[in-house]
Amino acid sequence: MAVRILLPDNSEKTFDHEPSVLEVAESIGPRLAKDTLAGKVDGEIIDFRQNLKDGTKLEIITTKSPEANEVIRHSAAHVMAQAVQELWPDIQVTIGPVIENGFYYDFYSNDYHFKPEDLEAIEKKMAEIVNRKLDLKKEVWPKAKAIEFFKNLKEDFKVQIIEDLDQEEVSVYFQGDWVDLCRGPHVQNTSQIKSHKVLSVAGAYWRGDESREQLQRIYATAFYDKKDLKKYLHQLEEAKKRDHRKLGKELNLFHFSQLSPGMPFFTAAGSVIYNELVKYLQELYLKYDYQEVITPQLFDTELFVTSGHIGNYKENMYFSNVDEREFSFKPMNCPGHCVLYGMEHHSYKELPYRMADFGRLHRYERSGVMHGLNRVRTFCQDDGHIFCTEEQLQAELVSFMNLLEEVYHKLGLTDYKIYLSTRPEKREGSDAIWDQAEKALEEGLKQMGHSYILQEGEGAFYGPKIEVNVYDVLGRPWQLGTIQCDFVLPEKFQLKYVGEDNQEHRPVMLHRAILGSFERFIGVYIEHTAGKFPAWLAPVQVQILNVTDAQKAYCEELESKLKNSGLRVHFDQRNEKLGYKIREATLKKVPYMMIIGDQELDAKNVSLRLRNGKNVNAIALDEFIASIKNEVRDRQLNSPYEKDN
Repeated sequence: MAVRILLPDNSEKTFDHEPSVLEVAESIGPRLAKDTLAGKVDGEIIDFRQNLKDGTKLEIITTKSPEANEVIRHSAAHVMAQAVQELWPDIQVTIGPVIENGFYYDFYSNDYHFKPEDLEAIEKKMAEIVNRKLDLKKEVWPKAKAIEFFKNLKEDFKVQIIEDLDQEEVSVYFQGDWVDLCRGPHVQNTSQIKSHKVLSVAGAYWRGDESREQLQRIYATAFYDKKDLKKYLHQLEEAKKRDHRKLGKELNLFHFSQLSPGMPFFTAAGSVIYNELVKYLQELYLKYDYQEVITPQLFDTELFVTSGHIGNYKENMYFSNVDEREFSFKPMNCPGHCVLYGMEHHSYKELPYRMADFGRLHRYERSGVMHGLNRVRTFCQDDGHIFCTEEQLQAELVSFMNLLEEVYHKLGLTDYKIYLSTRPEKREGSDAIWDQAEKALEEGLKQMGHSYILQEGEGAFYGPKIEVNVYDVLGRPWQLGTIQCDFVLPEKFQLKYVGEDNQEHRPVMLHRAILGSFERFIGVYIEHTAGKFPAWLAPVQVQILNVTDAQKAYCEELESKLKNSGLRVHFDQRNEKLGYKIREATLKKVPYMMIIGDQELDAKNVSLRLRNGKNVNAIALDEFIASIKNEVRDRQLNSPYEKDN
């Protein structure tokens, strides 16, 4: 019986048996076979050893494919585990998955703790294993055989993994004498791992359970092209410099205390950034016809029983007993907004009703996953909910995307991707409503000329959604904006509006956010800008620096005029050398340093030093004030003085 394999160029290869991916590559040519790493069928990466059925549409993944590094990292994780066990034979291996930009492996030891210098030894041993040019060989064993084999190796965690598998057979991969349980895919030979780097070690728990065994997690990465590894390591170094936790401390923007774990304290400087973002959005809400509301922090848990949060989200909520009633701090605004909407009567003439709320939210996060401002236990979202008719869905999407684009472009976040997530298998609402909602979101995106990536089955149980991933200056994605259709909460809360037919109808509820939480966004934006905020967001916009005490009175006069013009200004009158004060202001990322010496005092003008090092001399004060006020009013990204005249 002939077995046909279809290739991306619409050609076919025919075999008298079900061929492996590698066999198909060999039939095309030896060079392709040598470079083959895996296959791709129906969007899924498969091992090159896998046999293919008649009619399979196959894409061969080679060392030049975009997916190459994913396969290489999978195998590099095995190489790292082998290296660790060759150096420390008593250490057990657990799991070692590929993650974004790299991989990790979790290890268990009764008494040994990895030291920083061990990472270099592991990396060296990995290079040695790669240079052995070991073939990776796959075997499929009965489950009982695999359990017995790993028991004999005293690999207790592997035994647990196998015992929990609901299947009769498991696959293992050999590289030399070393073996690991794995489903693949893997490279042909360790020599295909051209470059690798062991990065760091951290703590972890078996199965993510803090009550279970404590593990040691080693992070690493691998690339086929050494130039890509070099570029990535440079990015990591740049990311360390931009780490918002480091810069937040240096710029004195926020702090944390064990008296309130995971709940940030914003300083006066950090609060400026926070409040300026709120102020900007409030101005846009007037433009886009949102009604800002204030809703309670604490609700009877009955609310969250109705909304479904108690059933699905209880472990992330905070509770309190008051007057023998159980209350919870709200983890989300949507249930409270449903209550507020339901307190009044609504006509179709009032819809869409766009509700915005800057209320504080509380969600419990395990201590091990909290990370600076990016993962906290209390935060505020630029949260909004739109109650509209089904016919208004598309227009509301267009309005939201216009608002989102306006905000992102103002902040210089112009590189982003849009994802459209459609109905999951488990969902609520009729197919007809889902059809209409998905069509509205899709047509709205097309109408605006947005390209998007379809994520079938990834929508919420209550409706389809659009997610926006923003890429920062280092090319890292951050999921910020989202708009989601919800048919479930309006039903649960029995929300209504009176239609044109004078009958009661159920509104559709749209959940939407642009920045997400202010806390997380500020963390992202600190790293994106390296702390060099545009002047409208900068905590101190102008720092006045005098050369000697002879200019002190004039500097105080300048400080007063700038403050009266609504600018955030600080006069550094410390008895320090000018060079020292300039370095201090530069480290604080102040947009404008106003240098005042005898020449400026005599001419009654000012000289500027920008944070990029450029000097602009002899400017009339009124001219500078008018310029910076325009810059701040228009929320410009860059100083007009940075442009070459």
